[in-house]
Amino acid sequence: MPEENAYYTNRIEKEDDFEAYLCVDYFNKRLRVDDYRGDLHSLCLRISEIAKENALTKIFIKSRENDWQTLLSKGYMLEGIYKGYFNGSDAFCMALYFDLERRTSDYWMEEDRILNDVLLLPLKRERTPVPENFTLRLASEQDAGQLASLYKAVFQTYPTPMTNPSYIEKVMREGTIFYLFEVSGVTVSAASVEMNTVYGNAEITDCATLPAFRKHGLLRLLIHALEDNLLERNITCGYSLARALSFGMNAALFQLGYRYYGRLTKNCEIYDKFEDMNLWVKPISASS
Repeated sequence: MPEENAYYTNRIEKEDDFEAYLCVDYFNKRLRVDDYRGDLHSLCLRISEIAKENALTKIFIKSRENDWQTLLSKGYMLEGIYKGYFNGSDAFCMALYFDLERRTSDYWMEEDRILNDVLLLPLKRERTPVPENFTLRLASEQDAGQLASLYKAVFQTYPTPMTNPSYIEKVMREGTIFYLFEVSGVTVSAASVEMNTVYGNAEITDCATLPAFRKHGLLRLLIHALEDNLLERNITCGYSLARALSFGMNAALFQLGYRYYGRLTKNCEIYDKFEDMNLWVKPISASS
């Protein structure tokens, strides 16, 4: 069994009156509904069954605008809005919990304080030069080993198996794009983007920098490079989920013009626990 199967399984759930594209995420104990059509009542019954069968403690659905209030009436709560996710129309992140500990945030007030500090920062959309002795480039499958070593050094745990070079090669073949910084042939910082070409959106993710190199503004330059790539592919909505306890990541996104659109409670296991994630969204355009 491939290692990623221990983390998650993507599947299509079909019944007579609905169809849904699901990610059964065992590692993060959640069920994510990325797309759906048909009867919401039947869909909600079935995904609750799947969650309970797999001992999952959270469901979240990227809901269309016409459906979020129906989901609210079924016990779901609105946690964030992906502005422009469906080819310009908004997606509403609707969550349902099956466990009180999963529903309860341990650091919400501290995260509010960090967010408020971030929102007071000046915007810095201009690009700074690449620092001397650093190389910024598009990654290839040959970089998978170095990338895996970077993620292993930065994260105690991670929501996907990014410490496995074979997994990184697999997601690259499936279309995920990585940019990296290297110094003397060693990868010191990286970020990726996962694209949904059907709906014209992309998630900037897998952002990591070795601690010794975090004062050089590398992440901002990586995001600029990723956005340039997205612009060439006619992607119009860019978004990212940042650990709500991370001042640096949230600050980088805000200063690059991303707007805060909600916080997803205990959304994934990262570092050493389930963490709340802030949702940041930005329209991708030549002027962004």
